[in-house]
Amino acid sequence: AFAGERSHEFEARMAGNAYTAGGITITVAATRAATDDELRELIRLRIAEMRTQGTTTVEIKTGYGLSVEHEVRLARIASEFTEYVTFLGAHVVPDEYLGNEDAYVDLVCGEMLDAVAPFVTAIDVFCEDGAFTVDQSERILAAGRERGLLTHIHAAQLGQSDSVRMAVEHQVASVDHGTFLSDSDIDALAKSETVLTLLPGSDFSTRQPYPDARRLIDAGITVALATNCNPGSSYTSSMAFCIAIAVRDMGMTPTEALWAATQGGATALGSPTLGNFTIGSNAEIVELDAPNHIHLAYRPGVNLVRRVWG
Repeated sequence: AFAGERSHEFEARMAGNAYTAGGITITVAATRAATDDELRELIRLRIAEMRTQGTTTVEIKTGYGLSVEHEVRLARIASEFTEYVTFLGAHVVPDEYLGNEDAYVDLVCGEMLDAVAPFVTAIDVFCEDGAFTVDQSERILAAGRERGLLTHIHAAQLGQSDSVRMAVEHQVASVDHGTFLSDSDIDALAKSETVLTLLPGSDFSTRQPYPDARRLIDAGITVALATNCNPGSSYTSSMAFCIAIAVRDMGMTPTEALWAATQGGATALGSPTLGNFTIGSNAEIVELDAPNHIHLAYRPGVNLVRRVWG
């Protein structure tokens, strides 16, 4: 849930500048300035765009408000569009708390979490240099879990740390990104029920190396794919695009990529009735103008969706 765009950052990255998390505050300012109706229209348009490309279930995250007032507003508006709303108040530390980061963590774990709780089903934290430390992230995840929320973590996007180990120990539903995983991270994930959600659009847009999904799957890790649609690091709404990258550059077969984009994502959301054709599951069906699912990767950049149910 956000307003504004950051195409200038993309242009700078394509010219050789490195990705940092600092641009998030630009989107925070634009989102805070948008009216409720403007945010509703932006969300409506993005979901419509996703649906035309075959997406039937959308998770919406907060994280561009970073104050009690604005995080609650984003959560409330997002809940009008999906039952899968994730609280990401721990995206970065807002400007007004720079130099007093622990006080912001206190706010996230206390007043802010209490205020958004009626509208959200999960909590997330961005655990990287320039965002939140492993210890701070552990506090935030524990606070969400105490309130009965599903837990997620952005980790190993920019480098290696103890974040993945901590996340697995706390049985988070998913670790998102996983671009830079150590051997011990891979071993820990393989022995856990935590889903590793790979985000090819982010690695494409930031020119990070693609994760070796072949190695991860062969190790026994449950892998999901998602767009990570956001204005800074992955402004795409196309799951087919992510599938194509996963097949071409990450070592996944078309069948594995399709599973990761459907059942894998459903598993990360804690929703076994999504993403599969079984008795009792939600009837969310996408008809493709293609003879088989391989064409999702075989014909990149082409919207093959004919009809969507669900």
